[in-house]
Amino acid sequence: MPVDVTTTIEIGRYRQQVADYAMDPANATAWYRNIDSARLLTPGPLAVGSAMAFEARFLGRSLAYTYTILVLEPGKRLVMATTDGPFPMETTYAFEDTSTGSTIMTLRNRGEPTGFSRLVAPLIAPAMRSANRKDLQQLKAVIEAAPAE
Repeated sequence: MPVDVTTTIEIGRYRQQVADYAMDPANATAWYRNIDSARLLTPGPLAVGSAMAFEARFLGRSLAYTYTILVLEPGKRLVMATTDGPFPMETTYAFEDTSTGSTIMTLRNRGEPTGFSRLVAPLIAPAMRSANRKDLQQLKAVIEAAPAE
């Protein structure tokens, strides 16, 4: 059962500020509630082919996985994918300007559960949707609390 969850939020800051913050793996633990650690495995700056290691919790399980960047359009879009772990997944961040100077951020996660994850597949999409909504609300709170650039 494939999983494909898309969540959006409007953040009251310019697109570049939002994208720069959200795309930086050093900030992941500040806005992703279930991510315990994130680190760049390849020399910076981020580029297509860069690899990042994450440790997270989801549905009561600890997960360790590595994302590789597939697409990087600074300030606009980031696509990264993982093929390891129980849930190979592609994650996309997209950023759009609004007419008022805010940003619409879209977070999309899609993949095909394997192993144990296949057994709980019916629970994954609703849990992911809820987690993504909370994560984007946290991202909005963090960025809007910071000084505008």
